[in-house]
Amino acid sequence: MKNELKILPKYLNKGDTVLIIATARARNKEAIEPSITILKQWGLKVELGENLFKTHHQFAGTDLERANDLQWAINHKTAKAVIVAGGGYGTIRIIDLVDFKALKKYPKWFVGYSDVTALHARLLHYNFACIHGVLAFQFSKNKFASNSLKNCLFNTSIKYNIPVSSLNISGACKGEVVGGNLSLIYALSGSKDDLETKHKILFIEDIDEQLYHIDRMMLQLKRSGKLKNLKGLIVGGMSDMKDNAIPFGKTAQEIILESVKEYNYPVCFNFPAGHIDKNLAIILGKKATLKVTKTSVDFFY
Repeated sequence: MKNELKILPKYLNKGDTVLIIATARARNKEAIEPSITILKQWGLKVELGENLFKTHHQFAGTDLERANDLQWAINHKTAKAVIVAGGGYGTIRIIDLVDFKALKKYPKWFVGYSDVTALHARLLHYNFACIHGVLAFQFSKNKFASNSLKNCLFNTSIKYNIPVSSLNISGACKGEVVGGNLSLIYALSGSKDDLETKHKILFIEDIDEQLYHIDRMMLQLKRSGKLKNLKGLIVGGMSDMKDNAIPFGKTAQEIILESVKEYNYPVCFNFPAGHIDKNLAIILGKKATLKVTKTSVDFFY
C-alpha cells in the first residue's frame, strides 16, 4: 500500500470551497480572520470548523472536539482543501479518533506543517498527497509563504531555485517527497504512521530543539535504516536551536551531514521551508526532481 502511487486531489479553481480547522493549539478569531480574507481574494469560499475557536487548556477544544472537526473535514462532500489553523502540539492525540475512508470518495488537499506532520504521515499511509505549507494563522504575516501555497493549490508551475550551501552534497535525483517536522517523524517511529523513506526524497525541518536531541533523532533515523536508501535529502529550516552549558560542538546542519555523508545521494541544506519566513510550499507524496551542484540547487515538480 505504501509503495503505490499517491492520489493527487484535484487542484483548485475559483469558486471552490476550502475549510479551516484546528487540530492542535488554540488560535483566536483575530488570528484567523486575515487568512479568510486572503482565501476569499483568491476566489474561494471558506467554511470554518464548528470547534475552531474553542479552547481546552492549550488546545483548540478537547481531543474529541478537534477530532470531530477533522472528521467533518474528511467527510465534506464539496471542499477541495483543508487548511489547519496552527501547529504547536496535539494532532497526534486525535489522529486515531477519525476515519479516513471517506477521502477515497471526497479527496482533498490537507495543508499545514510542524505538528501537522502527524496528519500528513497518516495521509501518506493512506496514499494521499498533501501539502507542507503555511498555517492559517500565518497568512497575513507571511505573504511569500501564502503565495507559494496558492501556486501549489492552483497547480501553477512549481520550480524553486535554492541558495547554495557549502554543506550541500552534489547530485541529481527524482522521487516522491515525504517528511516534515523531524521531531514528529521521530515520534511516529514504530507506529502505523512510521514514515516510509526507501527510494524517496526526504524533507526535514525543526525548531527550538536541543542540538543533542537533533543528534539523537538523526541517529534513530540512521539506525532504523531510514537514511540509507534515500533518493535525496532536503534539509529545511533548523530554527532557534538550543545548546547546553557545555557546547555540543556541532550545528544542527553539521549533525545532519555527519549522519548522511557516507551515502551516495544529493543533499540540500537551508531549503526555505519550515519555521522560517519564506516557508515554500512542498507537495508531499508527489514525485519531484532535485538537482544539486556547487553553483545551483533546483527543485521542481
